[in-house]
Amino acid sequence: MKTTIEIPDALMEQARRLAAREHTTLRALVEQGLREVIADKKRAAGFRLRRATFKGSGLQPPLRDAGWERIRDMSYEGRGG
Repeated sequence: MKTTIEIPDALMEQARRLAAREHTTLRALVEQGLREVIADKKRAAGFRLRRATFKGSGLQPPLRDAGWERIRDMSYEGRGG
């Protein structure tokens, strides 16, 4: 498919020099760049944290109103810390 895009002059010049050094075409560089950007976006959007819920009724009564420090301290009780 043919299309027209606007590219800043300095970027176009860099791309032309790179294409000449790599013995390839500007078209091939643009295609490669687009493929890499699309692949990166797919990888970045691909992660999704799974829903991890457990049966129960929440925190036990002694911890229901406890702050994070108290919960953390209790989780390390008896572990030499």
